[in-house]
Amino acid sequence: MFEPFSRSYYLGRLYVEPYAGDRAVMHAEQHEQVNDELYDDHPGPLVMKIGTAHVPVHGADDVPGGTVALPEAALSATGVDNPPTLSEVLLAKADRASQLLGLATDADPSNTERAAGF
Repeated sequence: MFEPFSRSYYLGRLYVEPYAGDRAVMHAEQHEQVNDELYDDHPGPLVMKIGTAHVPVHGADDVPGGTVALPEAALSATGVDNPPTLSEVLLAKADRASQLLGLATDADPSNTERAAGF
């Protein structure tokens, strides 16, 4: 699903689509598989750069495989046009994800997802 891209990111292709929920999600089994293989069981969400925005991504059972589903606010922040659409996404490597999530927590320790543009 993802392949090495740079020192900080893996590259993958996922369908990006709107989601009625309150946070970005992908299929729960795929989320767990990526977390196990690439994040070495890192606690917390995966962090993807979709379009122009970094987004914390959680697992959910109601999302098709190969898809990342974004709430309207997150979707508009990415700049992705005409969803659903197959898009290249960057998955932050575990150390970069921790750094990004740490910046978000420093900005607002009570809500990681809202902080730092999440």
